[in-house]
Amino acid sequence: MRDIDKLIAAMRQEFGTDQRRVEHALSVLGYAERILDRESGNPDVVQAGAVLHDIGIQEAERKHGSSGPTYQELEGPPIARRILEDCGVLSAQDTDHVCRIVGSHHSARDIDTP
Repeated sequence: MRDIDKLIAAMRQEFGTDQRRVEHALSVLGYAERILDRESGNPDVVQAGAVLHDIGIQEAERKHGSSGPTYQELEGPPIARRILEDCGVLSAQDTDHVCRIVGSHHSARDIDTP
């Protein structure tokens, strides 16, 4: 993704001082990039999904008092969509795809693509 730095900056801003979660997202991005070397998949979607997969965790904790998977999957997609649209790094179709990934990154429901 040519604008991955813009997306990472937005993720960092969303997480604020929560460095542990920033580092986790960057670690997942690293693994995703290594997997892309061997597997097919849309690199823009894979990288954005990796960076934003846990983006709803703080909102889940605020709203539900829990970072449980169900709450992350509920709260993450609207935040991911806002970030992606604000950054303007993906097409509408790819944005929808990333939001589906964020909304099912624990349960793997609704995902049938590489």
